Amino acid sequence: MTARRRVAITGIGLVTPAGLDVASTWARVKAAKGCGGPITLFDASGFSTRIAAEVKGFDSLPPIDDRKLLKYASRAHRFALAAADQAIADAGIRPTQQDAARWGCVVGAGMMTIAHPEIAAIQKAAAPDGDFQANGILEEPVANDVMAFSRSLSTAGISLLLRRFGIRGYASSVHTACASGGQAVGTALRLIRRGVADRVLTGGFDSMISPVGLSGFCLLSAVSPDNDNPERASRPFDLTRNGFLLGEGAGFLVLEEWNSAVQRGATIYAELAGDGNSLSSYRITDSHPSGDGPIQAMRRAIADAGAEQTDIDYLNAHGTSTPMNDRSECAAVNVVFEGRAKEVGVSSTKSVMGHLIAAAGAVEAGICALAIRDGLMPPNANLQQLDPDCDVNIVRDAPRPARIGMALSNSLGFGGSNSCLAFRNPEETAALIAAGR
Repeated sequence: MTARRRVAITGIGLVTPAGLDVASTWARVKAAKGCGGPITLFDASGFSTRIAAEVKGFDSLPPIDDRKLLKYASRAHRFALAAADQAIADAGIRPTQQDAARWGCVVGAGMMTIAHPEIAAIQKAAAPDGDFQANGILEEPVANDVMAFSRSLSTAGISLLLRRFGIRGYASSVHTACASGGQAVGTALRLIRRGVADRVLTGGFDSMISPVGLSGFCLLSAVSPDNDNPERASRPFDLTRNGFLLGEGAGFLVLEEWNSAVQRGATIYAELAGDGNSLSSYRITDSHPSGDGPIQAMRRAIADAGAEQTDIDYLNAHGTSTPMNDRSECAAVNVVFEGRAKEVGVSSTKSVMGHLIAAAGAVEAGICALAIRDGLMPPNANLQQLDPDCDVNIVRDAPRPARIGMALSNSLGFGGSNSCLAFRNPEETAALIAAGR
């Protein structure tokens, strides 16, 4: 029987509200310092929530040396290009003419494909009585701008990445709301296992900090209205939590077939060892209080990794800071880990950087890999009074030093999509290989 191909994480790139690269993001996560602040990207004075976790100082990054490429790039696309550049550079390998067809690209992309100023321009074509005037739209520059149309395509982000890096193999774009980034990384894992690709650039990107994005979450009462205390607005598992902090950004990984990565002497952060998914049929915005959907996803990820629940040391929880999500996810943790739930360290790094929506799962996958590398469980910020219904082993206030043999990362999306990824310490993987497993 042919052994299943293992998958190594050899490159990480991050652009987040916590920092413009891996080092700065990881440092702020470890410091447990929240990134919330007043919204500056538009006038949010008329909204019940006027705070978010914006990516700051992005224009200070070295510009991408392809002006034509940038003409097609939205704000979220630029985050993706920058984070992917970092991941490729970190891995120390990139597609060549000889192997470009053996590289794949899978991304988690957001739902907001049309920029708000362009929507507003089109709205001007409506008559005072609200009827749409087809002739009026032709007078708006945006309606005659092929670049605006091209940027709005749901495939625009992945197309830019393929062009940027010359990838000619399997390519796919995933949108399953907050599970998008996690499911994209899981899909990339399966590509390498099946032999479809030898290396995959994978990740997620999003920016919903716009009047349209914010208004939807305000109508759902999903975002925190703590406008006077934005740094503490995201407080997963706290008894006083009242919604998530909307964030933006991108996270990318380079995945490689394990033996190839070892042979070229690559630095391996972790083995991407398992992928589990489920679809809940309870509510569009909530998991069942029992945690049924997350339970299935977590168990499947552990089984897919060839592991047992006793192997897991750390869980990067979805932990959005909404009342129902945190309660449901903690119920799932207690079911999956049974009597040893208090032995598994749990934290939500959304407490620092907010909820990056389609980018969240990919960014948090990178965080898990860094946690394994450094032997540190990242802390859950802003937790002052633990909700009794969230009775799990929260890593609070400061990083917890610990050797992490295996970690999980949950991403639970609106619409009921649940993703869980499993990561293994490379020392553990090497020992399994040596034992012929």
